[in-house]
Amino acid sequence: MIDTHVHVVPPGLPGVGSLNLCPEGGAAEVATRLRGEMADTGVSQALAMGAWNTGPDDPLGINETLHLARAVPGLHAIGIADPLRSDPDHLRRAEAVLASGQVKGLKAYLGYLHYPPDHPGYVPYYELAARFKLPFVFHTGDTYSPNAKVRFAHPLLVDDVAVDHSDVRFVLAHAGNPWLTDAAEVVYKNVNVWADLSGLVVGGLAAFAAEERQELLQEASAALRRAFRYAERPNRFLYGSDWPLAPMGAYRDFICASIPEIYHPLVFEDNARLLFRL
Repeated sequence: MIDTHVHVVPPGLPGVGSLNLCPEGGAAEVATRLRGEMADTGVSQALAMGAWNTGPDDPLGINETLHLARAVPGLHAIGIADPLRSDPDHLRRAEAVLASGQVKGLKAYLGYLHYPPDHPGYVPYYELAARFKLPFVFHTGDTYSPNAKVRFAHPLLVDDVAVDHSDVRFVLAHAGNPWLTDAAEVVYKNVNVWADLSGLVVGGLAAFAAEERQELLQEASAALRRAFRYAERPNRFLYGSDWPLAPMGAYRDFICASIPEIYHPLVFEDNARLLFRL
């Protein structure tokens, strides 16, 4: 199984905390927890989102992730595209990192950063993604920050860039939740758009088991089933947990129950292996 959306370092975004990724034991404790949950859940590979606004020696915000990956077999880095860092010097340094083969994709934090996907500052990153044949992931839908502006994270905005940059493979993280049907329409219409299923519900083990949360979980599951049917593209959906915002085992079970079993091999592994060339 491949988890296409985890966090192993604090994202560093405005209004977002550490996501509980600064425990007393530091990076070693994070690595231990992650290895354990991956082993218990049957996750062989995971894609970790990088950190925003890092220094010039880390143009894509992946250095901490790469350090942690030495202790977590199967962990891969996703670099961060910042529309305000598109000057030639920064892009040259970003290109050098991509040429090293250490990055499996790029990500834009729509909503957290108050710029739409067609902002000119993103265009050089789309060109880099096309050149290096890397998927480009967008945060879409609800955010984890009161400072975010969710109108910039609506999945319908990605339709424009999917058309204008048809040589790039785009991923709608969180399937645009709560706009799952809108995200499904963008997937249905555009052959170069995928959706990951991470973060549709969050919380610890107790939250997934609590009786008062069962109605919410059932509603989320029903919304996902509707979107999945609407898109008519089972080969365009990717499993992701959004760990540590949700426990890997409980979230795997939630997605298992929401997607027809016949499509589990595609959603849980095959689609990601092909898209991210794992």
